[in-house]
Amino acid sequence: MSLRGLILCLVLLAGGYFGLAAGESMEAPRVVALLEQGRTAEEGIGGRKRPRLALALYCEAGRMGSPDGFYQVGKLLSETKSGLRNPPLGNAYLALASRLGHQRAQDIHDPLIEHAPLLDECDDFSRMLIGEEFDMQSYLDALSVEKRKVAKMIQKQAPRYEIDTRFVLAVAMAESNFNSYAVSPKNAQGVMQLIPDTQERFGVKKPFDPASSIRGGLSYLKWLFARFRGDLALVAAAYNAGEGAVDRYGDIPPFPETRQYVRRVMFFAGMPHPD
Repeated sequence: MSLRGLILCLVLLAGGYFGLAAGESMEAPRVVALLEQGRTAEEGIGGRKRPRLALALYCEAGRMGSPDGFYQVGKLLSETKSGLRNPPLGNAYLALASRLGHQRAQDIHDPLIEHAPLLDECDDFSRMLIGEEFDMQSYLDALSVEKRKVAKMIQKQAPRYEIDTRFVLAVAMAESNFNSYAVSPKNAQGVMQLIPDTQERFGVKKPFDPASSIRGGLSYLKWLFARFRGDLALVAAAYNAGEGAVDRYGDIPPFPETRQYVRRVMFFAGMPHPD
């Protein structure tokens, strides 16, 4: 879906889900993870400031239905001191977030600044990351104590399942950002965001216990790894969209969210992008 089409859909929904006041959240765990990771990149928590990465993460949160994602894009473009500064484009994103009910966007939107047209800048922000590297260890070091414990569990358990540890950490980042209590609108639960059917398949009895969720997630990833003959891009796609969708298309399904998910996981893992 183009950004214009997405904007129309979001505006139509603005009176309901997106009418929440600032500070309230019904965001899915993957969206919350994107916003948290964007803030880490923008503020340089645990490393240097990375505004390009922040823009890509915030924009993806917006495309997944988050007014706050578009607000953060607009705010960063309007206020950054880097070469990415673009007040007309930033103001356009603030206007979009404002139309979706984001109070802070309404407060800082400047009606005196002309709006740049919104096209497909989110794709441009993602392409700016080609060739860049992600410092996983610095990111992990900057997490809260509780989330660092979860990450260490993954680092300890992943080798036993013969799955690349960086890849598993990247999946956990994309799914919940190491939040043991995350619940999605589709009832995916825990650190690894397993739905009840998958929990049952892989023996997860306590989805909000991080050790149990990690074991279940690793078992599922190992099963997918065997099914797709070690192709981690397909494993990530199947984890997001289901193995049936990957089988049906014989490749990464042509779903925008799934394609972005795979790019994000591979980027976090420090592995080549699929395209």
